Amino acid sequence: MHRLAEDGYVYRFRHGDEQLGDAEGAFLLCGFTMALAAHAQGLETEAVRWFERTRSACGPTGLFAEEYDVSQRQLRGNLPQGFVHALLLECSARFRSDTSAGQ
Repeated sequence: MHRLAEDGYVYRFRHGDEQLGDAEGAFLLCGFTMALAAHAQGLETEAVRWFERTRSACGPTGLFAEEYDVSQRQLRGNLPQGFVHALLLECSARFRSDTSAGQ
């Protein structure tokens, strides 16, 4: 999993021998998916790290694009990206419901 990550952001796939980030930005949908996967495995600290790192990639208006350019710290691709926003909400709801169930 970390083979497709750079600085806490996740890419969809490698493009041949190119370095991550040369062909496209980190795919924000993948970052939230990693958070859900870590959460499902009981890796709570890691899940929160993936979630918070990906969440930090929103623009000044609070909207997410499809991709995030890690080196330039800017959004790339379609804006706003509905699927990324939906997965942000899914992560928030799952993390919150599990926290509430444990109390």
